[in-house]
Amino acid sequence: MIKYKLYCKNCELLFDSWFASSQEYEKLKKINYLNCHKCGSKKIEKTLMAPKLINKSKLENFDQDLLKFNKVNKKIKEYQKFIKKNFEYVGENFAYEARTIHYNNKKKDKGIYGTASKKEIKELREEGISAEVIPWIDDKKN
Repeated sequence: MIKYKLYCKNCELLFDSWFASSQEYEKLKKINYLNCHKCGSKKIEKTLMAPKLINKSKLENFDQDLLKFNKVNKKIKEYQKFIKKNFEYVGENFAYEARTIHYNNKKKDKGIYGTASKKEIKELREEGISAEVIPWIDDKKN
């Protein structure tokens, strides 16, 4: 079995997939059986990958890296809590709502937050509308 990191050229999704062998991947690619599970596009490519190797020096730093990760994770969750408390969630309509506020000079009691594609964020910035991208961690607890 071999795992490849795949990239969808259509929606820019990066995802992993397992194959019986590298030849099996090539066979499926050739007969156009690979597709993106998000948008269904068949424009899928392999990305560069490095093998996962463990050495002693990395193991020694693992605990420190884990502590750093947990610290960053905690800070992101604090930001999320602040945003949820002080901003209005507009979901997938972020770009539309941002334009409505900007062009109609609407004053809102709260700022907004939501979801937008990279393309929508770029377009908003080109129009002079301030929009920032921040990492978001789902509150799912399994």
